Amino acid sequence: MQLIKNLKWRYATKKYDTSKKVNSEDLKIIKEAIQLSATSYGLQLFKVLIIEDPTIREKLKPASWGQPQITDASHLLVFCGYNDVTDDDVEAYINLKAQTQDVEVASLKGASDFMKVKMKEKSPEEKQNWTAKQTYIALSNALNACAELGLDSTPMEGFDPEIYSEILSLKEKGLNASVVLAVGYRSVEDDTQNATKIRKPLEDIFEKI
Repeated sequence: MQLIKNLKWRYATKKYDTSKKVNSEDLKIIKEAIQLSATSYGLQLFKVLIIEDPTIREKLKPASWGQPQITDASHLLVFCGYNDVTDDDVEAYINLKAQTQDVEVASLKGASDFMKVKMKEKSPEEKQNWTAKQTYIALSNALNACAELGLDSTPMEGFDPEIYSEILSLKEKGLNASVVLAVGYRSVEDDTQNATKIRKPLEDIFEKI
């Protein structure tokens, strides 16, 4: 199994080689891995912004504690959760499910009604927190895909969501930035790649009950 080997190889890259770019084929695989992520009820209440404009990335850097990965990595992905969850979101999923699985929309009414009720039980803050959690599942898939492709990556929480929202006009889109992922190729000057990976022993993480 190559997954464990590849996960041992990856690390949170600190310095990227600015001369190397991720090709479109590999980027497509990362996008598909994100698309295939598990989400609560299957609703996929997140959007991933791929920031290509170097001017925007320069603006985001100060709002990201000045971390160089923001501008130096080949690609920058901003994972955003929905600010709200509406009946329209549920109905869009139900219609897609009916079309994809070739079933009548009416046959899914019970599931639709259940999800709508559960969404209405959540406060605005709970909805935002809930959708933000979904982005981390998608982030994990992206990290694993990068490792499988031999691409370096850096998950980043060190940024100001409010400033990101202003720069990327997220409120107008009904979104809130949750986590950022830099993707590219490590620089030979990044000494972090030579450090031994630090992880707790398995017996400290798992407990049989």
